[in-house]
Amino acid sequence: MTRLLDKTDAPAPATAPRTPASRTARRTALLHWIAVHSLGVAAALFFVLPFVFVVLTSLMSDQQALTRDLTPNTWEWDNYARVFRTDGFLIWWRNTLLYAGAGTVLTVVSSIPVAYALAKFRFRGRKLSLMLVISMMMLPPQVVIIPMYLFWAKQMDLSGTLWPLIIPMAFGDAFSIFLLRQFLLTIPNEYLDAAKVDGCGELRTLIKVVLPMAKPGIAAIALFQFFAAWNDYFGPQIYASENPAAWTLSYGLESFKGAHHTDWNLTMAATVLVMAPVIAVFFFAQKAFVEGVTLTGVKG
Repeated sequence: MTRLLDKTDAPAPATAPRTPASRTARRTALLHWIAVHSLGVAAALFFVLPFVFVVLTSLMSDQQALTRDLTPNTWEWDNYARVFRTDGFLIWWRNTLLYAGAGTVLTVVSSIPVAYALAKFRFRGRKLSLMLVISMMMLPPQVVIIPMYLFWAKQMDLSGTLWPLIIPMAFGDAFSIFLLRQFLLTIPNEYLDAAKVDGCGELRTLIKVVLPMAKPGIAAIALFQFFAAWNDYFGPQIYASENPAAWTLSYGLESFKGAHHTDWNLTMAATVLVMAPVIAVFFFAQKAFVEGVTLTGVKG
């Protein structure tokens, strides 16, 4: 009679013995995980700690800001109100918003058609045009500042204003054109051909098909331009330094620091107020910004 094996009689599954090689591999993986995350934490602290120091100093009293204390004894939130009450600070805000906002809109609107033509059109001189755009990216602004200043200040009589910085943005930006062109290359031509078969012209194809698909790339160039204009110090120094009513935050902050060179708490509070909008914009648009940048190098 055949004896049936029940579950209790079944032999236990054999377990693989832990060899020295497997233990070494696990130990190596653990050390690799610790090393990678330690470097990440160290890099994060390297960038975050200066900002934390600025914020903590901005909340100190006038006397404590001159000491070696790292944390405020009393949290002086009124420092930010004192900065806003400084003569000219709100004017600097208004000028910076005008410069960054108008400049970003003009750059995006003027760069999109050029990038679309370089990415999707086939015409004689296309490669030469692209090379000219790239060469303009490599040209430092200091090289052309003298003839540009003579034109805007002497011929157009616009010195002491921000218009010499805003108006040229209506004619495109080389970096924005190149970056957006690289992104548009990732859009398959089949979508454009289908739109043209349905009767769309080039302009309608651009508006109805290309722009909705190019939102990450457009967001990337818009953020790049907004950050560049918001933090620009060289341009306002050249064109608007003679007129305090046309100063921006970046240039006005230098004047504020000179007037409050011993009040480090107020200087740090003004610095936080200048940085806060840029940080907020990047925080809310981070996903579109990263996606637009990472997809620009798929095709050449």
